[in-house]
Amino acid sequence: MACRELLLALNRKGLITLPPRLNNANNEKRNRSIPVVKIDQTPLQDKMGNLAPVDLKPVRNTKLEPLYNSLIHQHHYLGYRQIVGNHLKYIAFINQQPVACLGWGSAAWKVTSRDTFIGWNAKTRKDNLHFVANNTRFLILPWVFVKCLASKILALNARRICADWLDTYNYPLYLLETFVEKNRFKGTSYKAANWLCTGQTKGTAKKGHLHVKHGNIKDVYLYPLRKDFRKKLME
Repeated sequence: MACRELLLALNRKGLITLPPRLNNANNEKRNRSIPVVKIDQTPLQDKMGNLAPVDLKPVRNTKLEPLYNSLIHQHHYLGYRQIVGNHLKYIAFINQQPVACLGWGSAAWKVTSRDTFIGWNAKTRKDNLHFVANNTRFLILPWVFVKCLASKILALNARRICADWLDTYNYPLYLLETFVEKNRFKGTSYKAANWLCTGQTKGTAKKGHLHVKHGNIKDVYLYPLRKDFRKKLME
């Protein structure tokens, strides 16, 4: 998919000439065909102190990945979309029962408040963007009602994601980012897990080579993974 977008960009600039499409560029059919995995949906409502420890498992390229895809597809308001580029997927369990899913992908190309917070100019951003990961999906399953569970899971994931990313892609992460829709969420879990709100998006999205205004403003949250993250991201 990334290679296809590059070829389309070159074609738009007149640097190459592509042949006519054989099929529509549409992934909706693929996303709709995700198998539904049925699991126990007995409500879980308790205090963290009364429950077994949370077990957070990376599931990409494991037998649990179809479960992650199914849960996101069924229960996340954005649904499941195939992630382009480097990414990781996690499922959180309590007593071997899934309670949450988290997905991580490549960082957004340009975010004014993030880039200002780090101190990036265009060149340093281009050189170091791969050291930032984006929390693309976070789902507490709708039958799970445990106070502070979301912030606990975010903290657990932040502790291990750098090592997992290094094992998978052979380079570390120094900063995490996410975008919270203002008209839908308050970002309470991220704030409780010590993420920093650094600003807001402009309410635009990149579509091909254009930026289209959709008006959906999002809060930008960042989480440094080490004290010298700025130095590492400026090298």
